[in-house]
Amino acid sequence: MRGGPPHTRELLRICGLAAVQAVVDCDPGRVERLFFEARLKPAVGQFCRALGQAHKPFREVDAAELARVAGTVLHGGIVAITRPQPLLPFDPAAARRWAQQRKLLVILDGVGNPHNLGAVARSAAFFGVAALLLADRPDQALPSDASYRVAEGGLERLTLYRVRLPAALRLLKRDYRVLGTDAVRGDPPPPIGDRPAALILGSEEHGLARATLAACDAVVRIPGSGQVQSLNVAAAAAILLYLLARP
Repeated sequence: MRGGPPHTRELLRICGLAAVQAVVDCDPGRVERLFFEARLKPAVGQFCRALGQAHKPFREVDAAELARVAGTVLHGGIVAITRPQPLLPFDPAAARRWAQQRKLLVILDGVGNPHNLGAVARSAAFFGVAALLLADRPDQALPSDASYRVAEGGLERLTLYRVRLPAALRLLKRDYRVLGTDAVRGDPPPPIGDRPAALILGSEEHGLARATLAACDAVVRIPGSGQVQSLNVAAAAAILLYLLARP
């Protein structure tokens, strides 16, 4: 499972009962092997039956062996070895359908920390976001063991796309109000009008690329006391999605 960037690895390790439940619910065929501690045996019967029918292995192991399989002690008692979720090319027709359903979109432009990717995905899934669009740039984190662990199943509930910015934004603007984020120069989130929002979040160090900002309909920020410079990008995403998801 080593070698190459995370999205190109043959297999991923998905840890935690909620995350494993999500992949079994959404795409069980991706699961290749399952390991779990004895304490979770009552909860994994459905998983084991499905794997048995597919002639795929599952095994009860002790905590030490599970930590070796997971590569971390933060495994929650269960690890599924899975094939990665596909990253799809941008689909304007799908975006139009989401807009008709008033579904929010989230776009990450250079968010390089996989834990932040997972936390944003968890919030996005909670607020009913249709898809997560990841900028096609080398400093953008892609789904990995760490991001799946933090997402707690959120990545499985989203359709994942790899997009070229700002070209994709020009297409999205036909159906979405594209909102960039800036901790200093933005305005409070505006009332939602006739188009749902596509929210773009950048890295905490550099923010959004200049070309990305230029392609936005508006730039927003979260008003605060100013005693610290800004919020963590995942915390900012949760607050902004709450504000944008309100009826």
